[in-house]
Amino acid sequence: MTSSRETVLNRIRAALKDVPASERPEDVAVDRSYEHVDHAPERERLERFIERVREYKAKVKVTRVEGLAAAIAASCAARNVSRLVVPADLPEGWAPAGVTLIAEPGLSNDELEHSDGVLTACALGISQTGTVVLDSGPGQGRRAISLVPDYHLCVTFQEQVVGLVPEAVVKLQSAAESPDRPITFISGPSATSDIELNRVEGVHGPRTLEVIVVTALDVE
Repeated sequence: MTSSRETVLNRIRAALKDVPASERPEDVAVDRSYEHVDHAPERERLERFIERVREYKAKVKVTRVEGLAAAIAASCAARNVSRLVVPADLPEGWAPAGVTLIAEPGLSNDELEHSDGVLTACALGISQTGTVVLDSGPGQGRRAISLVPDYHLCVTFQEQVVGLVPEAVVKLQSAAESPDRPITFISGPSATSDIELNRVEGVHGPRTLEVIVVTALDVE
């Protein structure tokens, strides 16, 4: 009986059948005439990011840097968070008062699942798609901590928001070249549909995503 893996590989072989054995990837020109840089003003780019994050049914809170600690504490209080997963290098001042921090590394999946949520930084925000990107960099921890807990509270700074996906890809190159830094693109809470097209949330990641945008601009 042919496995799914063999079925896929056979289709790939059939599709490549007419490719000369001597042909190299660089021999085939790839059309890269798409936009590489978003020239929109920073305010417009940030407002578009916030709008599209919300369109994905994620929550967004906007604050200034001096109000970040209070914003994190308020978000945790609103959800009655008492046990919060955090990366080992959580930035100073982010820890909400009255909440037990469960710090990485070394947490089991069971410990992650029975927490009330996770707090992380991010690598980038993408205005074009309303996407938050984690690359296992500072303040983010390992990939599992942003996938297993049911609630993800993610902090994104104004200067981290780029306009287009190609801009994000360029900025993520060093992480992509590292075998120890998996990259996660997050566009809203985890969601899928069953065979009857009923939306089901929280199957492959957090049921609730909340993004705190830190900016000096007057946006909502």
